Amino acid sequence: MAISQGRSKRKVSGSRYIGFRKKRLYESGRLPTYTKIGKRILVFLRTKGGGTKLALLNVNEANVFDSKTKKYTKSKIITVVENKANPNLVRRNVITKGCIIKTELGNAKVTSRPGQEGTINAVLV
Repeated sequence: MAISQGRSKRKVSGSRYIGFRKKRLYESGRLPTYTKIGKRILVFLRTKGGGTKLALLNVNEANVFDSKTKKYTKSKIITVVENKANPNLVRRNVITKGCIIKTELGNAKVTSRPGQEGTINAVLV
């Protein structure tokens, strides 16, 4: 069954909305991309209007920004340390925006959206 981002069939009170149409293609959604640590795998996704999104499925390197030297360095990702969005993603080593990753240079906070942008940018903490 397709994932829909359309209006719910139920109101907040629990009563039903009266359906006036069926699902539309532009209301369709997709499952979240859980980016994990491993050999780099990149997937191209078609978006509305014919554009493309880059979804990272696996990655083992990140572009880490050092605020003292004002330079980016490509660094190997060791593990995920903390994720305030969902603590269960830490055990699975899933990388999302805002999570803290352990790299060769030290702990860094992810500033990009790997499931949407196809790259991992991070800032040293």
